[in-house]
Amino acid sequence: MTAHRPAGEVAEELWQRLLAEPWPLPLDALPPGTALVGGAVRDGLLGRLEHQPDLDVVVPGDALALARQLARAHGGSCVVLDAERSIARLVLRGWTLDLARQEGSTLEADLGRRDFTINAIALPLPAAGAAAAALVDPTGGLTHLQRRQLVAVSEANMLADPLRLLRGIRLACCLNFELEPTSRSWIERHANQLAQVAGERVLAELEKLATAPCGETGLGLALKCGLLRSWGADTTANDAATALPALGLEQAQHRGLQTEEIAWALPLARLTALLPPEALAGLRSSRRLQQRSRALRHWRQELGCAGGWEGLPEAGRLALCSELEADLPALLLLLPQTATGLLERWRLPDDPLFHPKPPIDGRSLQRELAIPPGPQLGRLLEHLTLERAFGRLAAGPEARAEALAAAQHWWLMQG
Repeated sequence: MTAHRPAGEVAEELWQRLLAEPWPLPLDALPPGTALVGGAVRDGLLGRLEHQPDLDVVVPGDALALARQLARAHGGSCVVLDAERSIARLVLRGWTLDLARQEGSTLEADLGRRDFTINAIALPLPAAGAAAAALVDPTGGLTHLQRRQLVAVSEANMLADPLRLLRGIRLACCLNFELEPTSRSWIERHANQLAQVAGERVLAELEKLATAPCGETGLGLALKCGLLRSWGADTTANDAATALPALGLEQAQHRGLQTEEIAWALPLARLTALLPPEALAGLRSSRRLQQRSRALRHWRQELGCAGGWEGLPEAGRLALCSELEADLPALLLLLPQTATGLLERWRLPDDPLFHPKPPIDGRSLQRELAIPPGPQLGRLLEHLTLERAFGRLAAGPEARAEALAAAQHWWLMQG
């Protein structure tokens, strides 16, 4: 990638990759002394740049004033991320450009405050008409990129923002890099410091990790390093250590999930296996995520006690399908054995069991059969839904008369 090549040649090739699609503003709109840093440099050197990559630049002066001025001049919007440290975000034509004031008297000093050496490489913006400037790499990040090794800049830097402890595991997982032993020992030694970080930030890292192709490995490592112990997740508190290895991309494909189903069901299953709903609440997740996790855990346990799908009574199957109508693929990933045929039926939008609904609505029952509103009406609707789900009532619109007759019979039997 970069070994035994002139620094200028590497920088020039990197610029060609970075400018393969035009940036949202000209380079000369940024002041002299500006340098591109962080993920775009790293990913450009690895040849894995995404479309419209997020750009992080260090500027020698006031980044807030510069971001506001650029937003006015180029029609973007400016968001202040950290007023004290002078960090702002410029959103412009679908691009995100983060600007930060240089910390320290030199660019090298600024890079020395960063988390990992592969993120501490800078590409100074070339002067107009000049050749690309050489990369600035004070911590040996180029060597570690070549070796595919994730190395922390220093122990103190990791503790400056304890979220870096978890981010290191995510980066190693997503880049398929080896986590250098000393860096890992720092993560394990200071794992309890992650509890000082706002729950929303921790959850955001976990969600990114859960979405990664090999996310089950990264989450398992985070668990093993003790990073999530403060939220009730460790190798003795739940079965995450045994459940996570079965939640790989290949296993999901083997179970018959389609690509678009894997994209949401696999991360949800991984987070459900990793953390109990109470931990998600502690991380300030949405109530919706907590509810989904709780339902998935409940029905996984119920199926285990019943010996599988066939062991559930009809009412149990209907309750499962009602509660997990949107999330059944995630449940199937959490089961120890493949449930043949369930996924195929779930994909049929008109399947009366996997997408249950009563054959007639409550207002119609009140109007046509003079049934008053109340708990009994609710139980009647549940009965009709069950009958329809298991084929004892027709599912089509022509079955209205049959449903009314069944409802009247049930109502008279209650009386």
